[in-house]
Amino acid sequence: MIYYYYYFFLSPPFFSFFPVLFFIASEWSVKYNQQEICALKGSTVFMNATFTHPEGLTVTETFWVIHPVEGVEPTDLSIDPDYSGRVKFLTDDQKHFSLKLSDVMKKDEHQFCFRIITNVEKERWWGKPGVHLRVTGELISPLSSYKTQLWIQKAPEEVTEGETADLTCKTTCSLTDPTFIWYKNGRPLTTKTIKNNQLHLQKVSSEDAGSYSCAVGGSQHLHSTAHRLRVRYPPKRVSVSISPSGEIVEGSSVTLTCSSDGNPPVKIYTWFKGSTSVGEGKTYSIPSISSEDSGEYTCQSRNDHGERRSTAVYLTVTCKLMLRYSVKFNRNSNTKILFFQFFICCRSSKDHLSVLQNGLTDKMILSLN
Repeated sequence: MIYYYYYFFLSPPFFSFFPVLFFIASEWSVKYNQQEICALKGSTVFMNATFTHPEGLTVTETFWVIHPVEGVEPTDLSIDPDYSGRVKFLTDDQKHFSLKLSDVMKKDEHQFCFRIITNVEKERWWGKPGVHLRVTGELISPLSSYKTQLWIQKAPEEVTEGETADLTCKTTCSLTDPTFIWYKNGRPLTTKTIKNNQLHLQKVSSEDAGSYSCAVGGSQHLHSTAHRLRVRYPPKRVSVSISPSGEIVEGSSVTLTCSSDGNPPVKIYTWFKGSTSVGEGKTYSIPSISSEDSGEYTCQSRNDHGERRSTAVYLTVTCKLMLRYSVKFNRNSNTKILFFQFFICCRSSKDHLSVLQNGLTDKMILSLN
């Protein structure tokens, strides 16, 4: 803006005057907090600006525009159909002016500028270059690391129980003061150590295995691609089951099955009766069990990371009674004589009674072992 001042000079025998031009030193200025913003698709962003203008002007209108072109009056975003219901202008008395853009879309990648209109037709201003908005669709998959390899380009699929692992959530662009939220199997994590964009797993256990993802606060509906973390660990929860269940009768077939949890899966099983190894494999079968097979049985499971033995199960064999008889006719005495044989096996708390030998009605022979 130009102001004219007239100075008069008196000099005999005449006086004269001439104008002198002065320029007011005030300038236009628009400053943005950030000149580049990266936002997640579907999120909400704020663009903040402050402005000054030459003295003597009155600001009549302020708004935000995209891609300003010299000589063409830009469209106020608040009335642009593409932004209807998604933009809101925020201002205060300190010449701070902000744009709130909701539900960010990929097509919103533009240069956003602040436009100022004053009471003087030729005194209008827009703050170039403005704010460049970039939009990304999703987060990069979390990057994991071993204790001794903190930063690697490809996330490992497995860690060993007892090691420390860090999962780092990366985005395709830098976000403004982001808060990262971590999920395991779709549920937010609250008990693990989270620092900035890193999830710290101290002394990994088998319970830490699962599917991990991350999100940014305010855009929790936008999860990263899930990363499955597997944990290698020695056998756990080793147990023995007996089939058939219930009473075990002498002479029947019995199968013991060993179950365990381990990663990698257990492939080596060893069976013990007491302290003596009696077999290998996931199952141990006794085709025709006898009282001598009674006792404590355990299973030892082994994989690449260790071994573990089950608690003992006790096999108790129930005695089997068999009775055979025959009838013979004595011609001389005209009488009938009944002959019978029976076999019995029984077990006391301390001793074993063997099978009864051939016997008659008036004779029973027991042998004690």
